[in-house]
Amino acid sequence: MTSSPTLIVAYLTLFAVVGFATIFAALLLGWFLRARNHTPEKLEIYECGEPPVGSGHAQFDLRFYVVALLFIIFDVEIAFFFPWATVFGKATQLRDPALPASATADFDPVDQKLAELGVPESAREGSGDATAASAANQLALAAMIDIAIFFAVLMVGFAYVWRRGDLDWVRAVRPPPSTP
Repeated sequence: MTSSPTLIVAYLTLFAVVGFATIFAALLLGWFLRARNHTPEKLEIYECGEPPVGSGHAQFDLRFYVVALLFIIFDVEIAFFFPWATVFGKATQLRDPALPASATADFDPVDQKLAELGVPESAREGSGDATAASAANQLALAAMIDIAIFFAVLMVGFAYVWRRGDLDWVRAVRPPPSTP
């Protein structure tokens, strides 16, 4: 079955309509089933079982949010190391001379690793030790260059944030000049 652009647009439209209808139905059902008996106790501000003290609209220092945001950004960036580690690990396994050549006639661990790494079947035909070693060396080199560039960009961002002073919890304030 061939997919025409009209058919693809129809499927996407159907998907969007069903998605919006599901969300709208859930919100409408919640609106109908929600209790509406507001009592003074239910409308009272709740602070861990203690009576509230002062206004509930306190100003927080923005440095709390900046540090939390920076932590999340750099923490999420670390997750991008895992796919790289998988590719680099498989490439280094292929470079290992102790890797068995072929355990059985229909199972070749070198061919399987090359397939997992996305090497096309035409390049894997008759994959001898030289072809596997060449592909492994190219993949390992590409993985190292890729992670070096990624890590360099990450460190540039870290240096920028550090230089800007966003990581300083307490910033030094110069005292006003004294007048005699």
